[in-house]
Amino acid sequence: MVQRQRIGLTLSGAEHIVSRARTKAEEMNLKVNISVVDEGGHLIAFARMDGTRPASVYTSMTKATAAATMRTATGPLPPGKEVNTHLSLAVERAGSASGGKLTTLYGGVPIVVEGQVIGAVGVGGATGEKDAEIASAGIQSFMKKLAE
Repeated sequence: MVQRQRIGLTLSGAEHIVSRARTKAEEMNLKVNISVVDEGGHLIAFARMDGTRPASVYTSMTKATAAATMRTATGPLPPGKEVNTHLSLAVERAGSASGGKLTTLYGGVPIVVEGQVIGAVGVGGATGEKDAEIASAGIQSFMKKLAE
């Protein structure tokens, strides 16, 4: 009737991810927006680097929300296979209907701890692949810190 084994992402954890993702973006000489959300897609921490495009604020949040609520990294569908354009377009349309909470753009990466998705990171402002690399760097640093 109840779930007692729930792991949650704290503000401190989210801020750690943002900090390390920002460092990675700076190393890559990129200006991006970084969003960290909880497992339900609710914003916990955000950073907008100087000089980013205003639209990428929203794409970073959408990528994070989609990765958290879909429990998988964002990108064309189905993942790891030949892109199904019709499926990807259907998800984009569903994203519009949901108020922009789904996307098939790369750059949203779930945060998985002990098999549970506890949140996600979304990065917007570079290419999708670079956005995903930056998001993953923040998560990897978080996981390393968590293991200490």
